[in-house]
Amino acid sequence: MKLFFSKLFSILTRHDKKFLIILIFISIGISLIEMVGVTAILPFINIASNFSAIHSNHYLDLTYKFFNFYSDINFVIATGIILLVFYFLRSLLNLGYFYLLAKFSKGRYHLIAYRLFENYLGMSYRSFIDKNSADLSKAIINEAQNMTTLISGLLLMLSEIFVVIFIYSIMLYINWKITLLISTILAVNAFFLIITVSRAIKKAGVSREEHQKKFFEIIQSSLGNFKLMKLTSNTTPILEKFNQASAGYAQAHIRNETLTHFPRLFLEALGFGIVIFMIIYLIHKYQSDISGALALISMFVLGLYRLMPSANRILSGYNQILFYKSSLDIIHNDLMYDTESLQDSPITFEYSIKLDHLYFQYNENKPILEDLSLTIHKGDKIAFIGESGSGKSTLIDLIIGLYRPKNGTISVDATRLDESNIKAWRSKIGYIPQSIYLFDGTVAQNVAFGKPINDIQIKESLRQANILEFLETHHEGIVTLVGEGGIKLSGGQRQRIAIARALYGNPEILVLDEATSALDTAIEAKIMEEIYKISEDKTLIVIAHRLSTIKGCGKIYKILGNKIL
Repeated sequence: MKLFFSKLFSILTRHDKKFLIILIFISIGISLIEMVGVTAILPFINIASNFSAIHSNHYLDLTYKFFNFYSDINFVIATGIILLVFYFLRSLLNLGYFYLLAKFSKGRYHLIAYRLFENYLGMSYRSFIDKNSADLSKAIINEAQNMTTLISGLLLMLSEIFVVIFIYSIMLYINWKITLLISTILAVNAFFLIITVSRAIKKAGVSREEHQKKFFEIIQSSLGNFKLMKLTSNTTPILEKFNQASAGYAQAHIRNETLTHFPRLFLEALGFGIVIFMIIYLIHKYQSDISGALALISMFVLGLYRLMPSANRILSGYNQILFYKSSLDIIHNDLMYDTESLQDSPITFEYSIKLDHLYFQYNENKPILEDLSLTIHKGDKIAFIGESGSGKSTLIDLIIGLYRPKNGTISVDATRLDESNIKAWRSKIGYIPQSIYLFDGTVAQNVAFGKPINDIQIKESLRQANILEFLETHHEGIVTLVGEGGIKLSGGQRQRIAIARALYGNPEILVLDEATSALDTAIEAKIMEEIYKISEDKTLIVIAHRLSTIKGCGKIYKILGNKIL
C-alpha cells in the first residue's frame, strides 16, 4: 500500500496534491453533515409523537422559550421545516462535492495523457525504438482513462471512510455492546469479501491489461499492413487472434462488473440480517415486546441504513483500485523515463564535420561501430555503402544527432556536439528516410510538418522537388489531400513530397538514408539527378545499395566489420 501511494503521489502535481488535501477536508465536513442527517431525524420523530418531550429536554425547551413559540404544534412544524431545508442543502452540498470529485479524478485524464505524450516525444530516439508504438497508444488512450477511474475509486473510499467513522462513533456512544457485536460481524464478512471477491477482481484486472495490450497490437499491425492483407486475402488468422484478445478483454470486464455488484447485494442482506438478529436478541433478553427499545432499534436501523452504502462504496472503491492498479504501474513507469534535455545553443557549419574514434553499440559487448574516424568537409557529396546491418544507418543517426556515441566525439567546426547545441545542429539537416510517412492532411501540411506554413516557401520546395507542376495540373496544388500514409499518391510522388519536406527551411545538409531503394531504377535515377542539382550548394550524405545511385558522389566509403574503409 505504501508503494501504491508513493507511485500515485509521484504522478500528481503540486496543484493536484493541494486539491486533494482540500477535498479531504471537504469530505470531513460532508461526513459531519451526514452524521447530523442520520441523528437529527430521530429527535424530530420523538417530539412529533410526544409533545411533552419538547419541555422535558433542556435544550429543546430553551430553544422553545428563546424564540417565543406559542404552541407545541408550531414548534414541531418549524422544526420539520428546518429539517427539510437542512436535507435539501445537504443534497446540494453532496452534489457539489461529487462535482469536485469528478473534476479532480476525470480532469486528471487530460493532464496524465498530456504528460505521457510529452514524455514519449521527449524520450531519446534510442529509447523510442525499444518501445512498441501500440503500447504507447494504449497508455495514452486507455491507461490514462483507467487511471482516472482508479483515482475516483480512491477518493470515494476516503470520503466514505469519514462517514463510517462518524456514524460508528455515534453508534458506539448509544450502545457500545451492540455496536461492537455488529462491527465484529461486518469485519468478518468484509475479510471474506476481500479474500474472495477482491482477489478475483484483481486477477481480472491483470487479464484486462494483458488482453488489451494484444488488442492494440493486433489492430495497429493489421491496419498498418492493410494492403498486404487485401493482397493475400487471408484475414482468418488475424481475426482469430483479434477474437481471442477482444473476448478476453470483454470477459475480464464482465467478471469485474458482476463481482462489483456482489458486495452491495451481500451487505444489503447482511444489514437486514443484523436488524432481525438485534430484534430477536432484545426479545430474548427482555422476554417481552420491543416497544421499550424502539428508539434504540430505530437509531441503529438508521445508522445501518447509512452505514451499509458507505461500506459498499469503500469496497467498490477498493476493488476499482485493484482492477485498474496495472494502469498506475504502467503510467508511473512511463513517466519515469529519462527525457532528453536538449538546448539550442548556436552552432556554425563553415568547414567540416569531424568524427573522432567513435564507438557505438546497442547491446553490451556487441559493437556496431568501433574506433571510427572521418572528416566530412562542407559541400562534400559522400556516400556510405555496405551490407545490411553493417551500421550505415546507425552512423547517419550519429551524425545527425539522434544517437549519442558511447565513446568518441562528433565535432562541427571544432565545436563538440552535445545536449547544449544538438537542437541547433538538427535544424541544419534535411533528412529523407527510406520509409516515408505522410499523415492524412494536405501537401502543404505534410511539407511543413509542424513548422509555420509559408505558401511561397512550400511551393519553392515542391518546385525544387519537381512535383509542384504535377500537383497544380492534376490535383489541387498545395492543398491536395494525400490520404493516410500518402495512399492517394504514387511511390515516386511520395518521395518527392519527402524531398520537399527535407528542403523546407533551406537546410545546409541533405541526408538520404536509402531514400530511393523502394523505387524502380528509372524513377530512382531521375530523382537522384534532381537531388544532385538541388544539393549543389549543400553538403550531401547518401546511403544506398545501388552504385548507380551514388555516381554523383565525390567520395564513397564502405563500412565493413565495424570499420570504415
